[in-house]
Amino acid sequence: MYAIIETGGKQIKVEKGQEIYVEKLDVEAGETVTFDNVLFVGGESAKVGAPFVDGASVTAKVEKQGRQKKLTVFKYKPKKNYKRKQGHRQPYTKLVVEDINA
Repeated sequence: MYAIIETGGKQIKVEKGQEIYVEKLDVEAGETVTFDNVLFVGGESAKVGAPFVDGASVTAKVEKQGRQKKLTVFKYKPKKNYKRKQGHRQPYTKLVVEDINA
């Protein structure tokens, strides 16, 4: 069984036991998160939401909070003496899907 959930403005396909990385959530490591925004539940019988499936939820355990590798943003205009260097590290939350309730 799998489900498609919506979190952080993105849609993610999840299965039980899967590790996923989502936009940073405001919870501590070790806590449990419940997603009620389930768009689709697949398996033996598929359920499609309009926009969300009624009564469906996905529970996941927060494994850790972290930040991705650094990206370098460099802007440059030739012959104009214009250079800008900037770094960015996107925060994320690592989750382990525990259960899909249809």
